[in-house]
Amino acid sequence: MRADRIFAYGATAGLIGDLLLGDPRRGHPVAAFGRAAGAVERVLWRDHRGWGALHTAVCAGGTAAAGALLSRGVRGRPALSVALTAAATWTVVGGTSLGREARTVGAALTARDVARARERLPHLCGRDPHSLDEQQIARAVVESVAENTSDAVVGALVWGALAGVPGLVGFRAVNTLDAMVGHKSPRYRAFGWASARLDDLAGWPGARLTAALAVLAGPDRRGAARAWRADAHRHPSPNAGPVEAAFAGALGVRLGGTLAYGGRIEHRPVLNGDGRPVDVTDIERAVRLSRRVSLLALVASAAGRLAFRRISAARRRQGGNR
Repeated sequence: MRADRIFAYGATAGLIGDLLLGDPRRGHPVAAFGRAAGAVERVLWRDHRGWGALHTAVCAGGTAAAGALLSRGVRGRPALSVALTAAATWTVVGGTSLGREARTVGAALTARDVARARERLPHLCGRDPHSLDEQQIARAVVESVAENTSDAVVGALVWGALAGVPGLVGFRAVNTLDAMVGHKSPRYRAFGWASARLDDLAGWPGARLTAALAVLAGPDRRGAARAWRADAHRHPSPNAGPVEAAFAGALGVRLGGTLAYGGRIEHRPVLNGDGRPVDVTDIERAVRLSRRVSLLALVASAAGRLAFRRISAARRRQGGNR
């Protein structure tokens, strides 16, 4: 069986597994990776970029290498290759858990239980929930759904299409390291620099695909395209900017503004300034848009891998005819 079909079948099975089962309640491999990366950090930590780069290379590089070894071990056995791809996809994508957590916060807000909503918000993002009112919490949820659609689903599928199982698990390792050490706290400003920059690089193609699919699948295509073009570059993150701007335009809402994150206050630019303030009902709309984008990303990734194989085969034939 060709590699493009193995990826298509395996990624589809893995995404279906995520849709039906969500993340495992216990023993999640990503959590195990986080504990291992934390152990490596305790050994390697120095307030220096070079030591942080070594930490990134050991953790992310080791994970991708393990994925490559597993792939080599099942090479030539299509059923096992599909199963491995499915297992890796189910492990690294988190669209169902993302939607579940967003809806939990939305349900609390609908019930006017702001304390419960604040309690659950850290399951979605790292910002301080204690000073947020209902509208600000709803805005934080929509922003998190948008960004994590790229980080937790689309980016992984893109790298799976590019590099198979090593791409799937390597991308999740990079993304997890960024969440652990990539923020600008005093401890990680230097040590986490390499993880943050590598995450920016790895997330670039997935973020652009997510934004493009939000334009395609959103209820306001023109608004999504306009907000992406006008406002994405104003966001401090090169990858969250396109995604959040496209979601804001697609949903007709206004994102961005002041937030508290990691013990510091940030004043972020407003995205889609002509939109209305986020309402609690927009959480469900954002989750549904995220689901559509995720499914389209699976199709786009599988089709992209097939197209790449055909282009490569055509070039080889042309080279042989010279």
